[in-house]
Amino acid sequence: MKQISFTLNGKPVSLKVKGEESLLTIIRIYLEQTGTKYGCGIGECGACTVIMDNEAVRSCMILAEDIEGKEIISIEGLSSEGKLHALQEAFISHDALQCGFCTPGMIMNAYGLLLQSINPNREEIIEAMESNLCRCGAYNRIVDAIETTCNETPKKVKL
Repeated sequence: MKQISFTLNGKPVSLKVKGEESLLTIIRIYLEQTGTKYGCGIGECGACTVIMDNEAVRSCMILAEDIEGKEIISIEGLSSEGKLHALQEAFISHDALQCGFCTPGMIMNAYGLLLQSINPNREEIIEAMESNLCRCGAYNRIVDAIETTCNETPKKVKL
């Protein structure tokens, strides 16, 4: 067992884990934050996407020992004071979800894109999102939701 400390959704976390456990396991099992989903377990589908130090990462591929001192945001940390983030609102208004399983990973990947590029164009959005899989095929609505957020949100993405 190894003691690790990091920040999750703005709150300090310190706990003992096995070093070979994934960030996904820590978030879902140890911390009971179940919005981040287990999809493929090999970093291919994007269902487990979270933000680590302002970059979208696949939490199933990040080992516990690699999160020491990191700042992590999961889907639960995106809303603020009971108000959904603009991306979450846009996904709802564009009906950019069907079964909803991929939605947290899609939103977090999109948030990561907005942290890197303040106003990406449609082609950049498509390129950034093509690594997240949606089995229901809501891709056009997902891209529309992200594009709407880019056009309606102030230049700096806020939590």
